[in-house]
Amino acid sequence: MNPLIGKLTVLLSDEYKKLTGVRRQASFLMKELSAMNAALHNLELMEELDLVVKDWRDHVREMSYDMENCIDDFMHQFGREDAKAGFVKKTTRRLKKLWKRHRIAVQIEELKALAIEANARRERYKIDDLKPSSGSVAVDPRLRAVYQEGASLVGIDGPMEELASWLMNTQMKLKVLSIVGFGGLGKTTLAKQLYDKSRGQFRCEAFFAVSQKPDIKVLLNRLEEKLYMTQSSHARGIEDIIEDIRKHLKNKRYLIVVDDLWDQSVWNVISRSFPNEGNGSRLIVTTRVEGVAVMACRNDQECIYRMKPLNEQHSRMLFFDRLFGSGDGCPSYLEEVSADILKKCGGLPLAIITIASLLANQEGSRSVWENIRSSMGARSTINPTLGDMKNILNLSYMHLPLHLRPCFLYLGMYPEDKEIKISVLIREWVAEGLVSNLHGPDSMDVGKSYFNELINRSMVQSIRRVDGELYSCRVHDLMLDLILSKCAEDNFLSVASSSADITKLQGCKYNVRRLSLRSMAGGATNGLAIGASVLSQVRSCAWARKSMPPLLLFKYLRVLTLDGGSDDLTIDLSAINQLFQLRYLRVEAYYGSIELPCALKGLVYLETLDLAGDLKNSFPSDIVHLPCLSYLRIPSGAPAIQGFENMKSLRTLRLFDLDKNSVKDIRVLSELTNLRELELCGGDVETSKIDALVSSVGKLHNLKYLRVSTDLVTDGSNQLGLLSSSPFKHMERLELWWWEFPRVPKWMGDLHCLRVLYVRCMETFAEDVHVLGKLPCLVWLELSVTKIAAAERAVLGKGVFPVLEYFVFWPSKGDAMELLVFEEGAMPKLRTLQLEVNAEWGGSTPVGMEHLILLEEINLHVPGEDDKSSWTKDDLVSAFRKASKLHPNRPSVIDW
Repeated sequence: MNPLIGKLTVLLSDEYKKLTGVRRQASFLMKELSAMNAALHNLELMEELDLVVKDWRDHVREMSYDMENCIDDFMHQFGREDAKAGFVKKTTRRLKKLWKRHRIAVQIEELKALAIEANARRERYKIDDLKPSSGSVAVDPRLRAVYQEGASLVGIDGPMEELASWLMNTQMKLKVLSIVGFGGLGKTTLAKQLYDKSRGQFRCEAFFAVSQKPDIKVLLNRLEEKLYMTQSSHARGIEDIIEDIRKHLKNKRYLIVVDDLWDQSVWNVISRSFPNEGNGSRLIVTTRVEGVAVMACRNDQECIYRMKPLNEQHSRMLFFDRLFGSGDGCPSYLEEVSADILKKCGGLPLAIITIASLLANQEGSRSVWENIRSSMGARSTINPTLGDMKNILNLSYMHLPLHLRPCFLYLGMYPEDKEIKISVLIREWVAEGLVSNLHGPDSMDVGKSYFNELINRSMVQSIRRVDGELYSCRVHDLMLDLILSKCAEDNFLSVASSSADITKLQGCKYNVRRLSLRSMAGGATNGLAIGASVLSQVRSCAWARKSMPPLLLFKYLRVLTLDGGSDDLTIDLSAINQLFQLRYLRVEAYYGSIELPCALKGLVYLETLDLAGDLKNSFPSDIVHLPCLSYLRIPSGAPAIQGFENMKSLRTLRLFDLDKNSVKDIRVLSELTNLRELELCGGDVETSKIDALVSSVGKLHNLKYLRVSTDLVTDGSNQLGLLSSSPFKHMERLELWWWEFPRVPKWMGDLHCLRVLYVRCMETFAEDVHVLGKLPCLVWLELSVTKIAAAERAVLGKGVFPVLEYFVFWPSKGDAMELLVFEEGAMPKLRTLQLEVNAEWGGSTPVGMEHLILLEEINLHVPGEDDKSSWTKDDLVSAFRKASKLHPNRPSVIDW
């Protein structure tokens, strides 16, 4: 209801002061709805509602949607006027507009009557007198970050060592390990730990999730991506993909984790991709289904590991470590109540983590903890059930602040096991109006804070990039079940993946407001038709099918995501201009093409235009006049866009092609002063364009992210390198891999916000490395040099690179091992060291590598076979594995 009240406020503004009748109606509705809104907020804090109250709540919810649609229609009609139209056209349009306004006025009168009736029912049922149950606890706004990586789970060290030893034994036949148990026990965590521990011992490695209702073709394509295979640009059948994977794995020792396998028939298909060539390859399968585990292991019971709940000791350690940072840090006055809470968690890691995250956001008083214990229900059992788990997860949902609940429920738009890009999710929240401007003026920053709260509460599982930034997330299957049950209860969103689902939608009591339409194996449901009655009120739609109904059926659509999958097809968006409420459009057609209309002027609210795929026709030139556009990814094949200087609202611009745009076009980039992210591409760019680019980029003082994916000549690099001071005071991510500097620019030492840096230099002095080493926030560095000047060594001592976690060093000439020296105290946070090794390698490892105390992984990149080399890849790996055994942290060694 909050967005509706906001729009009523707009109708009371000076813009509509001449429409006294409308303002009067809006003022009346504001008063009626504000009273109902307060009652609704109170009801949201209650765990149980009787049927009469539920019916009133549902009625008000649907009425709010209809009211907002009515107001949107009115604003749309009122705001449209063509100044160039002739007298006859103007008169005709005014008559039509009068008729439409009359129709809308009638609708408003009807809605007004409904509001009066709803408020009367509220008073009659004494809804304002209802109080939240005692189990509800006010949420403390001071959030404590308690989320930790799954690797910190206790109780898996023993089985992990045992299973790792079993995996790495000397048997050369293909072996399959099945890890079986119900949801929330930590099967995926254990499999991931085994995978990480064994990495570097195999030629090919992949970890991929299956999900409950997979599209086999999409699944196999994802496996190809995980194996870094070059995928065909032509459409292929399932058998073709399987054959390609088999060829790729032929004569290679591989380790592949198949996570969350539900169905034997799926295994029967994908298992044909894994050849058995007697070279010691291994497969790990996680599943909740005993029969699937047995079948995957070919009835070999020794290859099945059945997970059990944590014992009392491990449960306590996990619980208190999340709360107090120590497994034995519980205050004495909380001992008894904590023991009861843990008993109700039944040893399930997911339940323990979730409830600990909830308690971390509450006051540490005994009464608060007792309220939480009471809210978990009266049942307690040594043998946990999924019902107990869902009660705990529901408790965490009930303690979410009200503004986070719709954001959390929106995750139901994504299928299970989907890796969700966080920036994409936040833009969808913003487009749907789920991010409130009351929490800050910058909606993306506010949305990010919302997401961080969900992470802190362990409601979603983050996937951390090595550079330390949260890039993507997943939702646990049991959490997704909770989300979808809440969505069904509140008519928040609907999911369909079969003909039965679609039939059910068409017979729903309420209008479908958000729709996630998913494909099934083989695209079996792609041809099913969905009636206009289902689509007419949809606000968000995620469509993953080959065929699509006419866009005109989606009158009130705000968010549209289209996934063409791996099919070679054209996504027809020629009618997209008619969706006047559209805020967000994302299309993924990597194997197909996109057809746009000749103009986009009707999309006056469009904020995000994210197009991945080849453009079939011309790019609409009037895009530069869209007043709200803040994110633009230009599709491949699009020509130069004239008038970029008009796009003042733009904050993110991706894939601006320097080849296709003129010097003048590049210069006007400097006028996009609101830009925060800029991504440039192109081929071998001429000097005049480089001059223009350097001039423009140097004026974009608000940039936080700059990426140049093009070959630029040295002269242009020199221009940027010789700047007396840095223009990028707010820069957090700088990717200049193909922009070759003579040496590290001095102004880079002033980038105090920089977290990620890709830089390439012709010559680097040890002092240049130390300039970068003083950057206080740098967590990821990829440094490529032609040579270290005057045969110097870069001696890295205490205090340099204080927070660096990932370091890539690529010398074009010389032995990388001879050029780096690590002294005690250097790079104290480094976890991954990646080195490019060329023909000049002398057989040693970097001096002082043992001083990198947190080092977990050494990546060795050999660019290609070189007949001039006096060494082999086996020599290289062997040398580093010997060094790894002497390292206190025993880092894994991976060559690629």
